[in-house]
Amino acid sequence: MTIEGALDVAGAVLILIGAFFTLTAAVGLVRLPDVLNRMHAASKPQSLGFLLLCAGLALVLRDPGATTLLILAGGMQLVTAPVATQMMGKAAYRTGQFRSDIVVVDDRSPNGDDDPAGRDENG
Repeated sequence: MTIEGALDVAGAVLILIGAFFTLTAAVGLVRLPDVLNRMHAASKPQSLGFLLLCAGLALVLRDPGATTLLILAGGMQLVTAPVATQMMGKAAYRTGQFRSDIVVVDDRSPNGDDDPAGRDENG
């Protein structure tokens, strides 16, 4: 097997693994119960899947211009996805658009207790 063949196989494997992670992120966005859980699926496996797709494409294409663009796209993904996810989580928390019954510990509660909605024991 030549070096080009090995790079093509490695690229194809990376593309398939990246597609799997991206599919996992999409399923997580549909199946998870609330925004605070969905934001993990929107950032973690999706970012890893996108980076693996970019790496696989760079190995398959082997073009310096395309590789530069893929590195730039991957870098932008690493910079923007965590910030966007953090902002989504803060907005969901501040507006109460999450399921407070599945939050175990709420460090940001204004009244110092573990109830994210700020309710007392009686509801």
